[in-house]
Amino acid sequence: MKIVVFSTKSYDRDFLNDAATPFGHELTFLEPRLTSETVQLADGHQAVCVFVNDQLDATVLRSLAERGVRIVALRCAGFNNVDLTIARELGIKVVRVPAYSPHAVAEHTVGLILTLNRKIHRAYARVRDGNFYLGGLLGFDLCGRTVGVIGTGKIGAGFAKIMSGFGCRLLGYDEFPNANCRELGMEYCELTKLFAESDIISLHCPLTPQTHHLINAQSIAKMKKGVMIINTSRGAVIDTHAVVDGLKSGKIGHLGLDVYEEESDFFFEDLSNEVIPDDTLSRLLTFPNVIITGHQAFFTQEALQCIAETTMQNISDIEHVGSSENEVAGEHSQPH
Repeated sequence: MKIVVFSTKSYDRDFLNDAATPFGHELTFLEPRLTSETVQLADGHQAVCVFVNDQLDATVLRSLAERGVRIVALRCAGFNNVDLTIARELGIKVVRVPAYSPHAVAEHTVGLILTLNRKIHRAYARVRDGNFYLGGLLGFDLCGRTVGVIGTGKIGAGFAKIMSGFGCRLLGYDEFPNANCRELGMEYCELTKLFAESDIISLHCPLTPQTHHLINAQSIAKMKKGVMIINTSRGAVIDTHAVVDGLKSGKIGHLGLDVYEEESDFFFEDLSNEVIPDDTLSRLLTFPNVIITGHQAFFTQEALQCIAETTMQNISDIEHVGSSENEVAGEHSQPH
């Protein structure tokens, strides 16, 4: 099958080419994102392979259908960037990678916590300059602290297991409690209790209308002074302006982000020689108690291999069987 792959980097090509070989797929790699301005590049292909910041709204989907595209293969778990209702009306099959390496995201989350808590980023810069002074680098023991986990699917559960190993008390919020988390001693509770009692809050929930701006001025007001907030899920789960206000007031003591609400124009690109026009992102980067990584939590060898292999299998299943176990229907809810 002829597949056009949008938003590609060199590492995408390597893994996808290896995964496509057994299936005989013909891949065309493009660096631009899929948008209404670039959709014509899908001409002559039966499937498009896309990532988190590609746009698959009604306009793009209709244009894809007119060009004969019948499969949208997401090489990620989330699908909030796809208008599933329109896709179903057009007869376009949408497939995703529901799980790749939950360990990758969970472990990156813990890395952000440790770096923020023990000021490793600041210590590294100091020592490189020959400054071995410890003032301003004071952290706290994770053992005995309360960690609130919002979203306890595979990634959230993996994160909870690691934090349990540190000796943390676990609070969880999820519409569908995870038995594995209960076995760790996690107490499921309402968000009000989780906000009020957590020293660290980690977000592992999907982006839905219900979770959009879940962290906002009202929820921040319910949190402990000095709370640490970590988001490795979707950027729009956090109201960034409210978080900036929380940092300025001292209500939020640490913030770790691997995702950002307006990331599509910045993440995955080298902008080191350019001025970033986003004032909110620029403001976040000025705080010494904020760490932002560019949507790299998933970025491990194991995860990329799994993503590539699952994506190629999904396309082959649709091609030969007409369906896939990883197909997303319009009425389905967003995954963890």
